Amino acid sequence: MPTTAENQNTMEFLLDVPVKLTVELGNCEMTMKDLLQLGIGAVVQLDKPSSDPIDIFVNQKLVARGEIVVVEDNLGVKITEVSTGGAQDEVGETRPGPTEEAS
Repeated sequence: MPTTAENQNTMEFLLDVPVKLTVELGNCEMTMKDLLQLGIGAVVQLDKPSSDPIDIFVNQKLVARGEIVVVEDNLGVKITEVSTGGAQDEVGETRPGPTEEAS
């Protein structure tokens, strides 16, 4: 069984592991024909109302929700909901990866 010191060393190691944080505004489906007709100034309507919170993923797992903010000249996200890890917590869902088909 690992000692407390070994657990502490493992935790310190894990704190330096990089993770990918992704913010998803929404999705849409379109035909290839419509995609090829997109040009400068085209507007793509997403499937989410502007009042809904946006999804925040860490390594493709939904961990929080938030709202878009401006930080200096960059976009940012203000976190408004965080996953508690409970069995009924819908924020804990997993997003399909690039090779998985979205349902």
